[in-house]
Amino acid sequence: MPASRKAPSPAPAAIHYLVEPAELHAHLFRVTLQIAQPAAVQRLSLPVWIPGSYLVREFSRHLQGLQARQGRRAVPLQQLDKCSWEVLCDPAKPLTLVYEAYAFESSVRAAWLDTARAFFNGTSLCLRAHGHEQLPHALTLQATPATAHWSVATALAPVETTRRGFGRYQAADYDELVDSPVEMGEFWQREFQAGGVPHRLVVAGAPASFDGERLLADTQKICETAIRFWHGSKKPPMPRYVFLLNVVDEGYGGLEHRHSTALICGRRDLPRQGEAKRGEGYTTLLGLISHEYFHTWNVKRLRPAEFARYDYAQENYTQLLWFFEGFTSYYDDLLLRRAGLLDDAAYLKLLNKGINQVLQAPGRALQSVAQASFDAWVKFYRPDENTPNATVSYYSKGALVALCLDLTLRHEGRTTLDEVMRALWSRCAGGPMGEADLAAVLAELGGRSFAKELGAWVHGTGELPLKTLLQQQGIAVLEEPSQMAQRLGLRVSEGPGLQIKTVLRGGAAERAGLAAGDEWLGVEVGPKAIGGSWRLSKLDDLALYAGEHRRLTALVARDQRLLRLPLTLPAAATTWRLALREASQPRSWPAP
Repeated sequence: MPASRKAPSPAPAAIHYLVEPAELHAHLFRVTLQIAQPAAVQRLSLPVWIPGSYLVREFSRHLQGLQARQGRRAVPLQQLDKCSWEVLCDPAKPLTLVYEAYAFESSVRAAWLDTARAFFNGTSLCLRAHGHEQLPHALTLQATPATAHWSVATALAPVETTRRGFGRYQAADYDELVDSPVEMGEFWQREFQAGGVPHRLVVAGAPASFDGERLLADTQKICETAIRFWHGSKKPPMPRYVFLLNVVDEGYGGLEHRHSTALICGRRDLPRQGEAKRGEGYTTLLGLISHEYFHTWNVKRLRPAEFARYDYAQENYTQLLWFFEGFTSYYDDLLLRRAGLLDDAAYLKLLNKGINQVLQAPGRALQSVAQASFDAWVKFYRPDENTPNATVSYYSKGALVALCLDLTLRHEGRTTLDEVMRALWSRCAGGPMGEADLAAVLAELGGRSFAKELGAWVHGTGELPLKTLLQQQGIAVLEEPSQMAQRLGLRVSEGPGLQIKTVLRGGAAERAGLAAGDEWLGVEVGPKAIGGSWRLSKLDDLALYAGEHRRLTALVARDQRLLRLPLTLPAAATTWRLALREASQPRSWPAP
C-alpha cells in the first residue's frame, strides 16, 4: 500500500466536499458540501451528463434528502428544475449542504456502493456551486467502521491522506474534481513509470488466476508507445495517471479522464497465470486500455472547440466525434501493433473486423459520420432494432476515415497521419480545435488541399476507397462467402430458440416480411418427400435443410400468432478478408 502522504496544507478550499460510504446495504453515499463564501442567492446543480458519454443521464434522480444550513440555522432551499436548486442565505457565513446519493449502477459512468466496493464519478455526487466553479475544490474521503479496511485510488492530488488513501484531496476547479473518479475497496494494485510519469494500475474483482504482472507489463508498453507517439522523448502533460479497472462476470467499457480512466471488463478476459497465449478477450482488453489512454491527448486536451467549457446542464453538440472517437479507435489497435502486442496477422484481423462492421451496416449510405457525431445524443447511445439501417458508427467509420487519410498520405509520400496528429497538438497548443484546423494541417504537411476527401469521407455517404488504398500498401483484399445471417440481412440471437434482433434494410429477410422480435421456429422446404418441415434453432442450419432450394417458407411466431412467410434465399453474399500478399510486406504501414 502507498505510504501516508502529507503535502504542505494549502489555504482552505473555497468549496469542500466530504463523502462517506454511509449505508452499504442501502447503496447510499452521504455528501456534505461546504461553500465558504456563498452568494446571497446561491444556485446549485448536479450534471445531467458525464463528458465522454454523450447521453443525458439525469444523475439528479439519485439525489435525496437535500438540506441546507448556515451554522445551526436551516436556510430556505427551492428546487428550480430537474437538477437545479436555489438557496437564500447570508453571504457572510459559510453554507453547508447535506444530502445522500443512491449508487447502484455497475458502469464506468455513474456510481456504485455495496459491501465490497465503492466507486463514483463526481458528476453523480458533487453538486456544482454556481459562480465558484473556477475556485479550488477539496474532497475528503472518510472511512466508516465498515470500510476502514478498504483502500482508495484516485488521480486527484493528495493533500493529507492515510496509508490506505482516505483523507483530503485537492482539485484546481470543479472540472478537475468531477473528471477524477474514485475507487474504494480491496483491490490489486501496482505502480510503474512511463515517460517519467508515475502510473498506477488498480484492479478490483479479479479472480485468483489473474496474472497481474503480465497486465502490468503490457499496460506499461502501451503507455510508453503512446507517449513516444505524441512526445518522442519529452515528458507528457499529466503529472500522474491511474487506471481503475473493475472486473465483473461479463462487461466491457471505458471512460476517459484527464489523469485517469475507468474501465470494466469480464473476468474471462483477464490474462491467467501459466497461460502464454493471448486470447481474443485479453486482446480486446488491451485495445480498450490503449483506446482510453490515447484519449488522454485526443479529446481530453486536444478537444472539440465546442467542449472548451462543458455545459453540464444540457447536451453539448459537436460534429467532430468521428475525429476524437474514430481516430482514437484507429490508433488503439495500431499502437498495440507498434508496442509488439500484436503481429501483422492479428492486427489485420482486427482491422478486417472493423471494415466488415461498417460494410454490413446499411445506415452508412444514409448518415455521414459528421451527422452521426451530432446525433450521438439521440441515436448512438439509444440503439434499437433499426439502428444499423439508419445510422453509422462514428467510432467504426471514423476509424476507417483515419485509415484512408493515413494510407493516402503515405502513398503520396509527403507525410503520415502520425505527423498530422502531432502537428495538430502543436497548432492548437493541446487545446480546443475545429475541423478547419485539421484541414489546414493536412494541406500544410500533405502539400495539397484535402477538402475533397473530407467532404466525401466525412460529410458524404459514399463508399470509402479502402480496397485501393490497402492494395497500395501490399494488403490483399479477398472476398469470401459470408455467413447466413449476413446473406439474409439479419442479426439474431440463438438459444434457446432463434430470435430476430434486427432486419437489415434491403435484404431477403425484409422482403420476406420478417421483423425484429420474431421467433423463427422452422422452415418448410419443397415437397415433403425431398424437403419437409424442419425446426430451426441455429440460423446456419438453414443451408442444411434448404439444400438446392431457394424458395422456402419461414415459420414465425409474432405476438403469439403463427405466420408463414415466403422467403427467397439470395445468392451468396461476400465479406472481406485482409491478408499480406505473398513475399510482400507493407511498404510503410502499419509501422510509424
